[in-house]
Amino acid sequence: MKNRFATPKLLRPSLAGVLLAALALPAGAVDLKTADGDWTFSIDGNVNVDYIYSSCESFSSAVAVGGGLTCVGSPNGSSSVSNIGNGLLPAAFVFGVATTQAGIDLTAHLGLYPGVAANDSGSPNVGPLTSDARNSALSSTGLDIRQVYMTFGTKTAGTFTLGRNIGLFGADVILADMTLPGVGAPGNAASAYPANTTLGGIGFGYIYTDWLAQIDYTTPTFSGFNFTLGVFDPINSLSDAGTPDPKKAPGFHAKATFTLPFSDTSKLYASVAYLTQQQDYENGAFTPPNYSYTGNGVDVFAKLDVADFEAVAYYYHATGLGTTALFLYGAYADGQTRTSYGYLGQLTYKFGALKLGVNYGESKLDYANSADQAANPALVSSNKKATGGLYYSLTKNLTLLAEYSNVKADAHTGGGNSSNTVNVGAYLGF
Repeated sequence: MKNRFATPKLLRPSLAGVLLAALALPAGAVDLKTADGDWTFSIDGNVNVDYIYSSCESFSSAVAVGGGLTCVGSPNGSSSVSNIGNGLLPAAFVFGVATTQAGIDLTAHLGLYPGVAANDSGSPNVGPLTSDARNSALSSTGLDIRQVYMTFGTKTAGTFTLGRNIGLFGADVILADMTLPGVGAPGNAASAYPANTTLGGIGFGYIYTDWLAQIDYTTPTFSGFNFTLGVFDPINSLSDAGTPDPKKAPGFHAKATFTLPFSDTSKLYASVAYLTQQQDYENGAFTPPNYSYTGNGVDVFAKLDVADFEAVAYYYHATGLGTTALFLYGAYADGQTRTSYGYLGQLTYKFGALKLGVNYGESKLDYANSADQAANPALVSSNKKATGGLYYSLTKNLTLLAEYSNVKADAHTGGGNSSNTVNVGAYLGF
Protein backbone atom coordinates (compact mmCIF):
# COMPACT_ATOMS: atom_id res chain seq x y z
CA MET A 1 0.00 0.00 0.00
CA LYS A 2 1.30 3.44 -0.87
CA ASN A 3 2.56 5.50 2.05
CA ARG A 4 0.45 8.63 1.62
CA PHE A 5 2.57 10.75 3.90
CA ALA A 6 5.89 10.53 2.25
CA THR A 7 8.10 9.88 -0.70
CA PRO A 8 8.77 6.19 -1.44
CA LYS A 9 12.15 6.48 0.30
CA LEU A 10 10.68 7.03 3.76
CA LEU A 11 11.32 4.22 6.20
CA ARG A 12 8.73 5.03 8.87
CA PRO A 13 5.17 6.01 7.86
CA SER A 14 2.79 8.05 9.98
CA LEU A 15 0.57 6.24 12.44
CA ALA A 16 -2.54 7.00 10.40
CA GLY A 17 -0.97 5.18 7.47
CA VAL A 18 -0.01 2.30 9.77
CA LEU A 19 -3.56 2.11 11.08
CA LEU A 20 -4.99 1.99 7.57
CA ALA A 21 -2.56 -0.79 6.72
CA ALA A 22 -3.47 -2.67 9.90
CA LEU A 23 -7.15 -2.38 9.03
CA ALA A 24 -6.48 -3.53 5.45
CA LEU A 25 -8.27 -0.42 4.22
CA PRO A 26 -6.91 1.42 1.20
CA ALA A 27 -5.71 4.94 1.93
CA GLY A 28 -7.26 7.71 -0.14
CA ALA A 29 -5.25 10.61 1.16
CA VAL A 30 -4.65 13.78 -0.83
CA ASP A 31 -1.06 14.43 -1.90
CA LEU A 32 -0.09 17.91 -3.05
CA LYS A 33 3.30 18.90 -4.40
CA THR A 34 4.90 22.32 -4.54
CA ALA A 35 5.44 23.79 -7.99
CA ASP A 36 9.10 22.82 -7.97
CA GLY A 37 8.23 19.31 -6.75
CA ASP A 38 10.53 19.57 -3.73
CA TRP A 39 7.86 19.17 -1.05
CA THR A 40 4.89 16.81 -0.76
CA PHE A 41 1.97 17.82 1.46
CA SER A 42 -0.58 15.18 2.47
CA ILE A 43 -3.57 14.46 4.68
CA ASP A 44 -5.21 11.20 5.68
CA GLY A 45 -7.22 9.86 8.57
CA ASN A 46 -10.61 8.44 9.50
CA VAL A 47 -14.06 9.15 10.93
CA ASN A 48 -15.75 6.39 12.93
CA VAL A 49 -19.05 6.40 14.83
CA ASP A 50 -20.88 3.60 16.69
CA TYR A 51 -24.06 2.98 18.60
CA ILE A 52 -22.88 1.27 21.80
CA TYR A 53 -25.20 -0.70 24.08
CA SER A 54 -23.93 -2.30 27.30
CA SER A 55 -25.64 -4.63 29.74
CA CYS A 56 -23.68 -4.17 32.97
CA GLU A 57 -23.35 -6.11 36.21
CA SER A 58 -26.33 -5.22 38.39
CA PHE A 59 -25.63 -2.87 41.28
CA SER A 60 -27.08 -5.35 43.80
CA SER A 61 -24.77 -8.20 42.74
CA ALA A 62 -21.61 -6.21 41.95
CA VAL A 63 -18.49 -6.65 44.06
CA ALA A 64 -15.60 -4.25 44.54
CA VAL A 65 -12.78 -4.86 42.06
CA GLY A 66 -10.00 -2.27 42.29
CA GLY A 67 -8.84 -1.77 38.72
CA GLY A 68 -11.66 -3.83 37.23
CA LEU A 69 -12.83 -2.81 33.76
CA THR A 70 -16.41 -4.11 33.87
CA CYS A 71 -19.29 -1.63 33.96
CA VAL A 72 -21.72 -1.72 36.91
CA GLY A 73 -25.38 -0.67 36.90
CA SER A 74 -26.86 2.21 38.87
CA PRO A 75 -28.49 2.01 42.33
CA ASN A 76 -31.93 2.63 40.78
CA GLY A 77 -31.81 -0.85 39.28
CA SER A 78 -30.88 0.02 35.71
CA SER A 79 -28.04 -2.00 34.23
CA SER A 80 -28.34 -0.84 30.63
CA VAL A 81 -26.33 1.97 29.05
CA SER A 82 -26.66 3.41 25.53
CA ASN A 83 -24.32 5.89 23.90
CA ILE A 84 -23.26 7.06 20.45
CA GLY A 85 -19.59 7.85 20.05
CA ASN A 86 -16.23 6.95 18.58
CA GLY A 87 -14.77 3.54 19.24
CA LEU A 88 -11.26 2.47 20.17
CA LEU A 89 -10.00 5.11 17.74
CA PRO A 90 -11.05 8.74 17.84
CA ALA A 91 -11.54 10.41 14.49
CA ALA A 92 -8.22 11.42 12.91
CA PHE A 93 -6.91 14.10 10.57
CA VAL A 94 -3.18 13.69 10.15
CA PHE A 95 -1.08 16.12 8.12
CA GLY A 96 2.34 15.42 6.69
CA VAL A 97 5.11 17.11 4.74
CA ALA A 98 8.04 15.33 3.10
CA THR A 99 11.06 16.13 1.01
CA THR A 100 14.55 14.87 0.18
CA GLN A 101 17.52 17.19 0.66
CA ALA A 102 21.19 16.31 0.22
CA GLY A 103 20.13 12.68 -0.16
CA ILE A 104 18.37 12.67 3.24
CA ASP A 105 14.63 11.99 3.51
CA LEU A 106 12.89 14.52 5.80
CA THR A 107 9.31 14.43 7.10
CA ALA A 108 7.13 16.14 9.69
CA HIS A 109 3.72 15.02 10.92
CA LEU A 110 0.88 16.51 12.97
CA GLY A 111 -2.09 14.42 14.09
CA LEU A 112 -5.38 15.98 15.21
CA TYR A 113 -7.81 13.55 16.85
CA PRO A 114 -11.30 14.94 17.51
CA GLY A 115 -14.15 12.95 18.99
CA VAL A 116 -17.94 13.12 18.91
CA ALA A 117 -18.62 12.88 22.66
CA ALA A 118 -20.05 16.03 24.30
CA ASN A 119 -16.98 17.07 26.25
CA ASP A 120 -15.91 20.45 27.62
CA SER A 121 -13.64 19.05 30.29
CA GLY A 122 -10.22 19.44 28.73
CA SER A 123 -8.67 16.15 27.67
CA PRO A 124 -11.12 14.27 25.46
CA ASN A 125 -9.96 10.90 26.73
CA VAL A 126 -9.13 11.45 30.39
CA GLY A 127 -10.31 14.75 31.87
CA PRO A 128 -12.83 14.85 34.74
CA LEU A 129 -14.99 11.89 33.76
CA THR A 130 -17.80 12.82 36.19
CA SER A 131 -18.10 16.50 35.39
CA ASP A 132 -21.37 18.32 34.76
CA ALA A 133 -19.65 19.76 31.70
CA ARG A 134 -19.64 16.34 30.05
CA ASN A 135 -22.47 14.97 27.93
CA SER A 136 -24.80 17.91 28.41
CA ALA A 137 -26.43 20.53 26.24
CA LEU A 138 -24.23 23.38 24.97
CA SER A 139 -21.12 21.18 25.12
CA SER A 140 -18.56 20.70 22.38
CA THR A 141 -16.35 17.78 21.46
CA GLY A 142 -12.70 17.61 22.52
CA LEU A 143 -9.57 17.73 20.37
CA ASP A 144 -6.69 15.38 21.16
CA ILE A 145 -3.33 16.48 19.74
CA ARG A 146 -1.39 13.33 20.48
CA GLN A 147 1.02 13.18 17.58
CA VAL A 148 3.68 15.63 16.37
CA TYR A 149 7.05 14.36 15.21
CA MET A 150 9.72 14.52 12.53
CA THR A 151 11.94 11.94 10.85
CA PHE A 152 15.20 12.07 8.91
CA GLY A 153 17.34 9.35 7.42
CA THR A 154 18.09 7.15 4.42
CA LYS A 155 17.44 3.56 3.43
CA THR A 156 21.09 2.65 3.92
CA ALA A 157 21.82 4.63 7.11
CA GLY A 158 18.52 4.18 8.98
CA THR A 159 16.02 6.72 10.30
CA PHE A 160 15.77 8.98 13.35
CA THR A 161 12.35 9.82 14.79
CA LEU A 162 11.98 12.78 17.18
CA GLY A 163 8.78 14.04 18.77
CA ARG A 164 5.53 12.73 20.20
CA ASN A 165 4.47 9.46 18.64
CA ILE A 166 3.18 6.01 19.47
CA GLY A 167 5.39 3.97 21.83
CA LEU A 168 7.21 0.73 21.01
CA PHE A 169 6.07 -1.57 23.84
CA GLY A 170 2.55 -2.81 23.10
CA ALA A 171 2.26 -1.03 19.74
CA ASP A 172 2.04 -4.03 17.42
CA VAL A 173 -0.80 -5.70 19.29
CA ILE A 174 -3.09 -2.67 19.38
CA LEU A 175 -2.42 -2.00 15.69
CA ALA A 176 -3.39 -5.61 14.95
CA ASP A 177 -6.45 -5.63 17.26
CA MET A 178 -9.48 -6.28 15.03
CA THR A 179 -11.57 -3.94 17.22
CA LEU A 180 -9.40 -0.98 16.17
CA PRO A 181 -12.08 0.38 13.79
CA GLY A 182 -14.78 -0.69 16.25
CA VAL A 183 -15.41 -0.61 20.00
CA GLY A 184 -14.46 -3.82 21.83
CA ALA A 185 -14.73 -3.20 25.58
CA PRO A 186 -16.74 0.02 26.12
CA GLY A 187 -14.83 1.62 28.99
CA ASN A 188 -16.43 4.99 29.75
CA ALA A 189 -18.86 4.56 26.87
CA ALA A 190 -20.83 2.45 29.38
CA SER A 191 -21.35 5.42 31.68
CA ALA A 192 -23.18 8.74 31.96
CA TYR A 193 -19.96 10.56 31.02
CA PRO A 194 -18.54 8.89 27.89
CA ALA A 195 -15.03 9.70 26.75
CA ASN A 196 -14.07 10.01 23.09
CA THR A 197 -12.54 6.53 22.98
CA THR A 198 -13.40 3.06 24.23
CA LEU A 199 -10.98 0.43 25.52
CA GLY A 200 -11.07 -2.02 22.61
CA GLY A 201 -8.66 -4.63 23.97
CA ILE A 202 -6.67 -2.26 26.21
CA GLY A 203 -6.36 -3.88 29.63
CA PHE A 204 -7.51 -7.22 28.23
CA GLY A 205 -4.29 -8.87 27.13
CA TYR A 206 -2.12 -5.81 26.62
CA ILE A 207 -1.08 -2.54 28.26
CA TYR A 208 -1.81 0.62 26.28
CA THR A 209 1.28 1.59 24.31
CA ASP A 210 0.49 5.32 24.74
CA TRP A 211 1.93 8.37 22.97
CA LEU A 212 5.34 9.40 24.21
CA ALA A 213 7.79 12.22 23.60
CA GLN A 214 10.74 10.26 22.26
CA ILE A 215 13.98 10.16 20.25
CA ASP A 216 14.51 6.89 18.36
CA TYR A 217 16.83 5.37 15.80
CA THR A 218 15.64 2.60 13.47
CA THR A 219 18.18 0.57 11.54
CA PRO A 220 17.85 -0.37 7.89
CA THR A 221 16.29 -3.78 7.27
CA PHE A 222 18.78 -6.64 7.12
CA SER A 223 17.42 -9.94 5.77
CA GLY A 224 13.99 -9.16 7.20
CA PHE A 225 15.26 -7.84 10.55
CA ASN A 226 15.33 -4.29 11.87
CA PHE A 227 15.87 -2.72 15.26
CA THR A 228 14.72 0.45 17.00
CA LEU A 229 16.43 1.95 20.05
CA GLY A 230 15.30 5.09 21.83
CA VAL A 231 14.67 7.21 24.87
CA PHE A 232 11.37 8.71 25.97
CA ASP A 233 10.21 11.39 28.36
CA PRO A 234 9.77 9.65 31.76
CA ILE A 235 6.07 9.74 32.65
CA ASN A 236 4.62 9.73 36.16
CA SER A 237 2.53 6.95 37.64
CA LEU A 238 -1.27 7.22 37.48
CA SER A 239 -1.71 5.56 40.87
CA ASP A 240 1.24 6.26 43.23
CA ALA A 241 0.22 8.07 46.40
CA GLY A 242 3.47 9.99 46.64
CA THR A 243 4.44 13.29 45.04
CA PRO A 244 6.49 12.68 41.90
CA ASP A 245 10.07 13.93 41.83
CA PRO A 246 11.82 15.00 38.63
CA LYS A 247 13.29 11.93 36.99
CA LYS A 248 17.07 11.41 36.99
CA ALA A 249 17.09 9.68 33.61
CA PRO A 250 14.80 9.18 30.63
CA GLY A 251 12.88 6.03 29.95
CA PHE A 252 14.42 3.56 27.51
CA HIS A 253 12.74 1.32 24.97
CA ALA A 254 13.79 -1.00 22.19
CA LYS A 255 12.20 -3.17 19.56
CA ALA A 256 13.30 -5.87 17.14
CA THR A 257 11.12 -6.97 14.22
CA PHE A 258 11.33 -9.76 11.67
CA THR A 259 9.33 -10.26 8.47
CA LEU A 260 9.40 -13.53 6.52
CA PRO A 261 7.40 -13.57 3.27
CA PHE A 262 6.31 -16.99 1.97
CA SER A 263 4.54 -15.76 -1.14
CA ASP A 264 2.75 -12.70 -2.49
CA THR A 265 -0.19 -13.43 -0.16
CA SER A 266 1.46 -15.09 2.84
CA LYS A 267 3.98 -13.89 5.41
CA LEU A 268 5.02 -14.09 9.04
CA TYR A 269 5.75 -10.97 11.10
CA ALA A 270 7.19 -11.12 14.63
CA SER A 271 8.53 -8.59 17.12
CA VAL A 272 9.96 -8.26 20.61
CA ALA A 273 9.77 -4.95 22.49
CA TYR A 274 11.23 -3.81 25.83
CA LEU A 275 10.59 -0.80 28.06
CA THR A 276 12.20 0.39 31.29
CA GLN A 277 11.83 3.55 33.38
CA GLN A 278 12.52 4.58 36.96
CA GLN A 279 9.90 6.28 39.15
CA ASP A 280 10.95 8.67 41.97
CA TYR A 281 8.52 9.84 44.67
CA GLU A 282 8.23 11.65 47.98
CA ASN A 283 5.69 10.51 50.55
CA GLY A 284 5.98 11.49 54.21
CA ALA A 285 3.54 8.76 55.20
CA PHE A 286 6.20 6.11 54.68
CA THR A 287 9.64 5.44 56.08
CA PRO A 288 11.84 6.31 54.33
CA PRO A 289 9.87 9.30 53.00
CA ASN A 290 11.51 9.11 49.56
CA TYR A 291 11.28 6.02 47.40
CA SER A 292 11.94 4.87 43.86
CA TYR A 293 11.32 1.80 41.76
CA THR A 294 11.87 0.69 38.19
CA GLY A 295 9.17 -0.46 35.83
CA ASN A 296 10.20 -3.03 33.24
CA GLY A 297 8.20 -4.77 30.53
CA VAL A 298 8.84 -7.12 27.62
CA ASP A 299 6.39 -8.32 24.99
CA VAL A 300 6.37 -10.84 22.15
CA PHE A 301 4.10 -10.49 19.11
CA ALA A 302 3.48 -12.67 16.06
CA LYS A 303 1.11 -12.36 13.11
CA LEU A 304 0.66 -14.96 10.38
CA ASP A 305 -1.08 -14.01 7.14
CA VAL A 306 -2.07 -16.75 4.71
CA ALA A 307 -4.21 -15.34 1.89
CA ASP A 308 -7.49 -14.26 3.57
CA PHE A 309 -6.66 -15.86 6.94
CA GLU A 310 -4.86 -14.05 9.74
CA ALA A 311 -3.73 -15.30 13.16
CA VAL A 312 -2.33 -13.06 15.92
CA ALA A 313 -0.66 -14.09 19.19
CA TYR A 314 0.71 -11.77 21.87
CA TYR A 315 2.19 -12.04 25.38
CA TYR A 316 3.66 -9.52 27.82
CA HIS A 317 5.32 -9.70 31.24
CA ALA A 318 6.10 -6.69 33.42
CA THR A 319 7.17 -5.59 36.89
CA GLY A 320 6.25 -2.13 38.13
CA LEU A 321 4.31 -1.22 34.96
CA GLY A 322 0.92 -2.24 36.31
CA THR A 323 -2.06 -2.99 34.11
CA THR A 324 -4.24 -1.32 31.44
CA ALA A 325 -2.08 1.86 31.22
CA LEU A 326 1.63 2.40 31.78
CA PHE A 327 2.38 2.67 35.54
CA LEU A 328 -1.26 2.16 36.61
CA TYR A 329 -1.32 -0.02 39.78
CA GLY A 330 2.35 -0.82 39.17
CA ALA A 331 3.50 -0.54 42.80
CA TYR A 332 2.31 -0.63 46.39
CA ALA A 333 3.25 1.73 49.23
CA ASP A 334 6.90 2.76 49.06
CA GLY A 335 7.73 1.35 45.65
CA GLN A 336 7.19 -2.38 46.12
CA THR A 337 6.47 -3.48 42.58
CA ARG A 338 3.64 -5.68 41.37
CA THR A 339 4.03 -8.24 38.60
CA SER A 340 1.64 -8.15 35.67
CA TYR A 341 1.28 -10.29 32.58
CA GLY A 342 -1.24 -11.06 29.88
CA TYR A 343 -1.94 -12.48 26.46
CA LEU A 344 -4.20 -12.05 23.44
CA GLY A 345 -5.12 -14.43 20.63
CA GLN A 346 -7.05 -13.49 17.49
CA LEU A 347 -8.30 -15.19 14.31
CA THR A 348 -9.87 -13.44 11.32
CA TYR A 349 -10.96 -14.60 7.88
CA LYS A 350 -12.17 -12.65 4.85
CA PHE A 351 -15.01 -13.86 2.66
CA GLY A 352 -14.80 -11.35 -0.14
CA ALA A 353 -15.91 -8.00 1.30
CA LEU A 354 -16.81 -9.52 4.69
CA LYS A 355 -14.26 -10.14 7.44
CA LEU A 356 -15.19 -12.31 10.43
CA GLY A 357 -13.08 -12.27 13.56
CA VAL A 358 -12.81 -13.48 17.13
CA ASN A 359 -10.32 -12.56 19.81
CA TYR A 360 -9.75 -13.27 23.48
CA GLY A 361 -7.45 -11.46 25.86
CA GLU A 362 -6.64 -11.52 29.55
CA SER A 363 -4.52 -9.23 31.76
CA LYS A 364 -3.40 -10.35 35.21
CA LEU A 365 -2.01 -8.39 38.17
CA ASP A 366 -0.32 -9.89 41.25
CA TYR A 367 0.12 -8.44 44.74
CA ALA A 368 3.50 -6.96 45.57
CA ASN A 369 3.62 -8.81 48.91
CA SER A 370 1.50 -9.86 51.89
CA ALA A 371 1.19 -6.26 53.12
CA ASP A 372 -0.27 -5.30 49.75
CA GLN A 373 -2.71 -8.19 49.99
CA ALA A 374 -3.83 -7.12 53.47
CA ALA A 375 -4.26 -3.48 52.44
CA ASN A 376 -5.91 -4.10 49.05
CA PRO A 377 -7.90 -7.34 49.24
CA ALA A 378 -10.17 -6.32 46.35
CA LEU A 379 -7.31 -5.56 43.93
CA VAL A 380 -8.08 -6.80 40.44
CA SER A 381 -6.73 -10.26 39.72
CA SER A 382 -7.65 -10.34 36.04
CA ASN A 383 -9.57 -8.48 33.36
CA LYS A 384 -10.62 -10.67 30.45
CA LYS A 385 -12.62 -10.13 27.28
CA ALA A 386 -13.93 -12.13 24.35
CA THR A 387 -15.10 -10.36 21.18
CA GLY A 388 -16.73 -11.51 17.97
CA GLY A 389 -16.89 -9.07 15.07
CA LEU A 390 -18.19 -8.63 11.52
CA TYR A 391 -16.58 -6.00 9.28
CA TYR A 392 -18.09 -5.42 5.83
CA SER A 393 -16.36 -3.25 3.20
CA LEU A 394 -19.31 -1.48 1.58
CA THR A 395 -16.82 0.47 -0.55
CA LYS A 396 -13.04 0.49 -0.64
CA ASN A 397 -13.00 3.24 2.02
CA LEU A 398 -16.20 2.63 4.02
CA THR A 399 -16.56 -0.30 6.44
CA LEU A 400 -19.77 -1.21 8.24
CA LEU A 401 -19.26 -3.23 11.41
CA ALA A 402 -20.93 -5.02 14.30
CA GLU A 403 -19.32 -6.47 17.42
CA TYR A 404 -20.27 -8.37 20.56
CA SER A 405 -17.99 -8.35 23.61
CA ASN A 406 -18.18 -10.15 26.93
CA VAL A 407 -16.07 -8.60 29.70
CA LYS A 408 -15.19 -10.04 33.10
CA ALA A 409 -13.22 -8.55 36.01
CA ASP A 410 -12.13 -10.73 38.94
CA ALA A 411 -10.78 -9.63 42.30
CA HIS A 412 -8.12 -11.49 44.29
CA THR A 413 -10.82 -12.16 46.88
CA GLY A 414 -12.54 -14.49 44.42
CA GLY A 415 -15.54 -12.34 43.46
CA GLY A 416 -16.05 -10.64 40.15
CA ASN A 417 -18.32 -8.79 37.72
CA SER A 418 -19.28 -9.34 34.10
CA SER A 419 -20.95 -7.33 31.37
CA ASN A 420 -21.87 -7.55 27.69
CA THR A 421 -21.61 -4.92 24.95
CA VAL A 422 -23.03 -4.78 21.43
CA ASN A 423 -22.06 -2.08 18.97
CA VAL A 424 -22.90 -1.29 15.35
CA GLY A 425 -21.31 1.50 13.34
CA ALA A 426 -19.30 2.71 10.39
CA TYR A 427 -15.62 3.47 9.77
CA LEU A 428 -14.55 5.75 6.93
CA GLY A 429 -10.83 5.73 6.21
CA PHE A 430 -9.23 8.14 3.76
